[in-house]
This record gives sequence, structure tokens and C-alpha cells, in this order.
Amino acid sequence: MAAIVDAVRVLVADDDPTVRLILAERLASWGFDVVTVEDGVAALEALRGPNAPSIALLDWMMPEMNGPEVCRRISSSAMSMGRYLILLTARGGAANVAEGLNSGADDFITKPCDDRELRARLCVAARVVRLENQLHERVAELQEALANVERLEALLPICSYCHSVRHDDDYWQRLDQYVARYGVTFSHGICPSCFETHMEPQLASLEAGEPG
Repeated sequence: MAAIVDAVRVLVADDDPTVRLILAERLASWGFDVVTVEDGVAALEALRGPNAPSIALLDWMMPEMNGPEVCRRISSSAMSMGRYLILLTARGGAANVAEGLNSGADDFITKPCDDRELRARLCVAARVVRLENQLHERVAELQEALANVERLEALLPICSYCHSVRHDDDYWQRLDQYVARYGVTFSHGICPSCFETHMEPQLASLEAGEPG
């Protein structure tokens, strides 16, 4: 459990101070870093701000802006990446569940919620956020690698004699050193043509006892 929730911030948004206090204490005891707000506008600001929580427990009915509206605004923006939104409400029934999920919520929990269920759902949320962030990082790495390949495929100014590559600042660098900047490692060898042209005469000279 600790490894899953480590460093995961959770926003608790509820206009009832008693509910906020109880949820904050429970979540903190489970290892979450908890932030609390009392209305939907503050919840939206917290989710948009720096060091924003990854998971949000949003009460359905709140002053200024309700939970589903917060979900709609977050899910319709680029900030939905790395966010997991849970609606917490006394409203039950399939219609309310559908409305909540259609607003952009990732999960729906009916009050009063069992501690074991809440904890399990938060653990699922933490796993989803972690995997989504890992996927985002992997995509960024692949995009960077593709950009490097595209740069290598572009026309390079290269010396006709020593095959050094010229940088934009007119600095020349050996080809193997230049390519190594993009994670490519050379294993040096001799091609058949160069072996015949250069190595065979040297070997023949050695066998004949001639000076190299």
C-alpha cells in the first residue's frame, strides 16, 4: 500500500467541514498527502495550480460549482492528463451514476462509503495515475528519439577527408562522437574493402619481415 500511495496528493472537496476533517484524517492515515477545499471553485483552482493533486474526491453538491461541473472543466482540458476524479455523493441509482461518469468523473462512490471500499478505490486511482504518468514519460522519450532520428536523417555538413561533422556554431566533431550524443554506440571494425586495401598489405609486410 505505502509504495502505491507514496507522494500521491489527494484533493478532498466538500462544503461540510466535518466530512472534510474525517476524510482528511482517514486518507492521511493511509499514507496520502491530503489537500482540502470547501467549494467547487476552490477545487478547480487547486487542480489547475502548481503541484496539483493527482486524485480528487469531489462532493456532488457544493457552493459556487458542483462536483460534476468541476469534472467537466478538468476533463475537457489538457489538465486531464494525470488526474483521477472521483464523485462522492449521497445520490444513488443508475441515472445519477451515468450522469456523474458522463461529466468526466473516473469513478463514483455513494455516501456513506465503507472505509475498505474507499481505500481500495483510492489505491486503484493511484495505480492508474502512476501508469498514466509512466506512459506519458515513455511517449515523451519516444518523441525525443524520433526527433533525434529525424535530425540524423537531415543533411549534415561533413568533412570529405576526416568525416568530421560540423555543428551550427562551426565546431567540428568526429562522426562517432556526434552520433553518440543521441544514444548510439559504435563498435569499431573493418569492412572487407578496407581490409583488402589496408590490412592485407600490412599483414603481408609483417609475414615478409619488412618494417611496418
